[in-house]
Amino acid sequence: MSIIEWQHTRSCIVLLAVVGAAGCNSESDNPSSGSNDAYPASRRENVADSHWGVRVADPYRWLEDAANPEVQSWMAAQDGYARQRLAAIPNREAWLERLRPLYRADSSKAPVKRQDRYFWTRHHADRDKEVVYWKVGKDGAEKVLFDPNTWSSDGSTGLGVWAPSWDGKFVAYDVHENNRDDAELHVLDVNSGKETGEVIPGTKYNWYGAAWTPDNTGFYYIWAPPIGGDVTGPTRSGFAEVRFHRLGTGPAKDPIVLPATHDSEAFVSVDLSRDGRWLVATVVHGSAGDVVDVSIQDRTAATPAWTPVVDSKSVRALFSVQVWNDTMYMLTNLDAPHFRVVQVDPKHPEQANWKEIVPEDAEATISTLDVLGGHLVLNSMRKATTELTVRNLDGTFVRNIPLPDRGSSDVIVGEPDDDTAYFNFYSFTTPEIQFETSISQGTVREYSRDTTPFDASAYVTDQVTYSSKDGTPVTMFVVHRKDVTPNGKNPTILYGYGGFNVNMTPWFSASTAAWLASGGVYALPNLRGGGEYGEAWHRAGMLLQKQNVFDDFIAAAHWLVDNQWTNSSQLAIRGGSNGGLLVGAAMTQAPELFDAVICEVPLLDMTRYHLFGASRPWIPEYGSVDDEQQFKAIYAYSPYHHVERRDYPALLMLTSDSDDRVDPLHARKFIAQVQWANTSKAPAWLRIEKNAGHGGADSVQQSIDEAADIFQFLSAQFADPQ
Repeated sequence: MSIIEWQHTRSCIVLLAVVGAAGCNSESDNPSSGSNDAYPASRRENVADSHWGVRVADPYRWLEDAANPEVQSWMAAQDGYARQRLAAIPNREAWLERLRPLYRADSSKAPVKRQDRYFWTRHHADRDKEVVYWKVGKDGAEKVLFDPNTWSSDGSTGLGVWAPSWDGKFVAYDVHENNRDDAELHVLDVNSGKETGEVIPGTKYNWYGAAWTPDNTGFYYIWAPPIGGDVTGPTRSGFAEVRFHRLGTGPAKDPIVLPATHDSEAFVSVDLSRDGRWLVATVVHGSAGDVVDVSIQDRTAATPAWTPVVDSKSVRALFSVQVWNDTMYMLTNLDAPHFRVVQVDPKHPEQANWKEIVPEDAEATISTLDVLGGHLVLNSMRKATTELTVRNLDGTFVRNIPLPDRGSSDVIVGEPDDDTAYFNFYSFTTPEIQFETSISQGTVREYSRDTTPFDASAYVTDQVTYSSKDGTPVTMFVVHRKDVTPNGKNPTILYGYGGFNVNMTPWFSASTAAWLASGGVYALPNLRGGGEYGEAWHRAGMLLQKQNVFDDFIAAAHWLVDNQWTNSSQLAIRGGSNGGLLVGAAMTQAPELFDAVICEVPLLDMTRYHLFGASRPWIPEYGSVDDEQQFKAIYAYSPYHHVERRDYPALLMLTSDSDDRVDPLHARKFIAQVQWANTSKAPAWLRIEKNAGHGGADSVQQSIDEAADIFQFLSAQFADPQ
């Protein structure tokens, strides 16, 4: 997203002084004699696999081993080289001045109420990490509960999920190093502000936090053993167990409530009903949750035992469950691609006894179900924007909760027996607002507001529909300043994801706000593979249909050019994780269509992705080379294997040094391949974030610096006609 012409040097002496001993490429190392970059050397080797009679070359396999000193030296050289070149681009301070006030604003999240105690997070303009506060009573004095800014001198230690006990006297919380997914759980005594001394490692998959018992003496949680022996990064989720921890006891004695599935493609979660009677375990097969097992246990029984509610072997669908007053409310896409709600008696959970209380709406996809204030609250997407609906417990419609505009709400906080609830709202041009509502009365009032200085009235958000390669209609948001018109030459960022049932709805981003304020256009299509239009939409972009996602994205780029919003010399694409795969595929399939690519924490070698990181649960989404048909589909688009000697757009590859979800080997191998093959003058740089995980760094300043580098890179590329 950034800036003008840089000065290049072919001097190995100057380069070595900056990046160390990895050296410069000779022309034989890098045959792209048209390139204006002399990259640190990347050795090519004659390595290949054979799958189903096809030879699959892998010349940079040596870059997979990050512990190898040679690879460490290579990473330092590549990162140092990229940062040197980025720093040489003028106008960095101008971008920093634009970004700082957008990132450094005060904001608060909705409070969690436990009896008379309130807990919430606040982002301070002058701090890098959010602080957690608490108070007694709505008007009580605010007190700091956690301040992760003080936990480490370099900011590498961060706070994860946290859950107060029902009496508000204890909080169980996860601590993450380097913003990794891996975590350890701690318990804090709220009154004293001191830890109880109970520390539970291995809570990487405890995503929903501790499920406290009503008597506040303990909680259920998800534990996974450390990596070693049969437990690897890709298989670790299959060893996760549901355990119970009683306060005051050592975690080594925590009993196993639900044993490990030993299914490396599965994730387990647990929830406890408010009254403590019903324990619900959900096993999700695959990260997208296409197939789910649900079991329930009556904790009041003399000998508690698990009763199956949904068996994925016979019922292949997605389910999420809430239990209130001895009734299960299940949101499911069984026989309803846009989801419906069924009511179930947990004492007789057989499918023949299920009662549908909210039928499927073909025009709106239900995302979440909550029991709040004695009602059902549904969060649905209608044309990829949020609709909040209140219904009685029998499913009858009560009202819609009014929202300020077309946008998104992804959090609603409250309890089944409390009439007051809180929800958030934001859009591309509206910073986050928290609202308080009475579920029974329908009143809504603003509770708190993000103070980001951004005037929404100066911008326009349009939603358009275009045709993909196969004629499928796809919706896309196009956002810009009101004075920006389709003149055929606007700098434009096309962002995408398209996978894992993830919904790409309007959201506020400080970096996007800076781009819009500078006069840029921002476009976000609702690609197949996402969940915006139901499970059929998701399935149309997974496994053997994955190419549809790339076709949708490339068609979006053509629409922007054909409708005069931009041209190929002013068009950049951006995506991360699965979206990094997306932009990698678009770059290799239609390189002439884009001027620049921002690829973040990506998957790019799709023939070996399942061997590294937290990857086994992604097989139901992508497939595996172990299946012949799936191999053919994967290999046909795997970006690493489709880099050939030709002109490519400018590439800024962003990865993190501690990403334990998507292994950074993908970024390393792909950037080496592009540097070797690219015959254009466009740069291909690798920037590695320190003390950062898959979600980037847990630091506002690092986020600002990264955004400035991205915008400098893009502005320079757009200013250079090559």
